[in-house]
Amino acid sequence: MRTNRRRSGTNNRAASLAPSWGLGEIGLNRRSAVIGVLLAGTPFVHGACLAQQPSPAPWGITAVEGLRLGHHTLEERPTGCTVVLAGEGMVGGVDVRGGAPGSHETALLDPVNSNQGVHAVVLSGGSSFGLSTTAGVMQYLDERDIGVRVGSKTVPIVVGAILYDLGLEEDRRIRPDAACGYAAAEAASAGTPAEGSVGAGAGATVGKLGDPYRPMKGGFGTASITLGNGLTVAAAVAVNAVGDIVDPMTGEIVAGALSEDGASLLDMRRVLREDSDLEPPPAGTNTTIGLVATNASLTKAQINKVAQMAQDGLARTTYPAHTPSDGDTVFSLSSGAWDGEANVLLVGALAADVMAEAILRAVRLAEGLPGIPSASEFKR
Repeated sequence: MRTNRRRSGTNNRAASLAPSWGLGEIGLNRRSAVIGVLLAGTPFVHGACLAQQPSPAPWGITAVEGLRLGHHTLEERPTGCTVVLAGEGMVGGVDVRGGAPGSHETALLDPVNSNQGVHAVVLSGGSSFGLSTTAGVMQYLDERDIGVRVGSKTVPIVVGAILYDLGLEEDRRIRPDAACGYAAAEAASAGTPAEGSVGAGAGATVGKLGDPYRPMKGGFGTASITLGNGLTVAAAVAVNAVGDIVDPMTGEIVAGALSEDGASLLDMRRVLREDSDLEPPPAGTNTTIGLVATNASLTKAQINKVAQMAQDGLARTTYPAHTPSDGDTVFSLSSGAWDGEANVLLVGALAADVMAEAILRAVRLAEGLPGIPSASEFKR
């Protein structure tokens, strides 16, 4: 199958986020740190304040056994897609909070509907044109006989959501397509995923309130947490929000709308209180799309609740969130590989935590574009 040219999805800046010390060097182990912050009622965003010690085990969304992730990033302009393969199928759910979503097959994830398995989740740039990436993923799975058996045929269940990045293509028509989806599925692995300006996050931007607006670079991020009993919860997200991205631990704006001269951040928390005539961007031109996953065994209704709770992580880090101009969509998957007793409250709370961390990582690891600085490049 012919594909667009691929730019490497590797990101060598990921390690720069974490200091060289680990939890043990400050008198804590990861499990006690997690329990402590949960009891204190504080959002746990360990990548923002505590280091990850290097480990051969996958970290991020692929820490959930059975998941594989692949990016395909186009060279012609900043855009691409990200595919998460769910093996022979996992119980899936979704929660849509944005007022302008673009999605594929979300209705079948409703607990009242009969389907019980999802074989892949696709996140893509390209606005609605990007939904065609799901066809490439379906072809990839069909060739490997992965899907729901319907008589003598196999039908893969592929769900997906898109974000708008067409403002970066100028007068050209360069969008992720079926070939992009197929290439991302071929590239999928169980290793720790690349983050930043890759895949669905390649053309993402944040901070787009105002006329004219002056955004900063968004991106793709992932995060995970594993408790001492083996329970794992993870997230992956492409951040293309209309609002600012805020670190909930400090209140600092990590990336967002810039002033007219580009020298400072406007801070939408202040602007929205002072400028009631602020013109919102057109509906559908922004969104944060992602998924959370766990190795706990959950029902379809329970994993939908987890997706709903995971949206709290988006709300903690994005201001404003779930607007009429955004299409905020979070999918959820349950692998059932862990044999412990599932606690939906705990899984949902941790899902919000890792979603918040993944959003922060997405913008911190992004690489800027001409006229669109990244968080790492912006001089405060």
